[in-house]
Amino acid sequence: MTDAIRGEHRTFDGDHDGPPDYWDTRHRERDELASGGHIGLDRPGNELFYALRLGTLLALVGDLSGPVAPLYVLDAGCGKGYFARALARCGHRVDAFDASEEALDRARAAGGGPRYTRARLDAWRSPWPYDIVLSVDVLFHLLDDAEWSAALRNLASLVRLTGRLIVTDEDTAVPRARGDYILHRPAAAYRAVLEPLGLRHTEFRPYGFREIEVGFHVFTRIR
Repeated sequence: MTDAIRGEHRTFDGDHDGPPDYWDTRHRERDELASGGHIGLDRPGNELFYALRLGTLLALVGDLSGPVAPLYVLDAGCGKGYFARALARCGHRVDAFDASEEALDRARAAGGGPRYTRARLDAWRSPWPYDIVLSVDVLFHLLDDAEWSAALRNLASLVRLTGRLIVTDEDTAVPRARGDYILHRPAAAYRAVLEPLGLRHTEFRPYGFREIEVGFHVFTRIR
């Protein structure tokens, strides 16, 4: 990663909880990729960044969905809905929420099938469990440990038996802060919260994009 990109790393993804005014402004002023992608990249760079993440995500979700028995998917912190729409195009039933009304207005305008709601990560409730609960580049923007833990616990509560919780962070051994808005937590911290709730860490798959060390952590509900 270049020094110029490192300088923007603190805000490289906008699909998350955070100061509403900041993220509403960012979603309003930047295009559908830069607002929720990497503001240190040009448009072609963000196209590649999104495509690589989407390809990995689709491989993790798998191809077991169909018209008769679609997978039920929740995109938590969906931003303008890029991943939610892609999953809906693949035949999944997708619910999506974000804390930014500006982002949700853009997501709804784009259509594509997902059902959008405004909510915080620790407050979303659902009458049914999900096969997949997804949160891309969201949790490491929660700097307060209690808020982070409450959000993670709530997302875990929405995963059905044998379902998966897919969240993104670095695979670090110790906490690492990057700028003003990012705190990467160890995989052990995620396991400490999720394992007592019946979810087992089954995979870490890195993005593999330039020098970014973030990747997908997959937790499967076993009980």
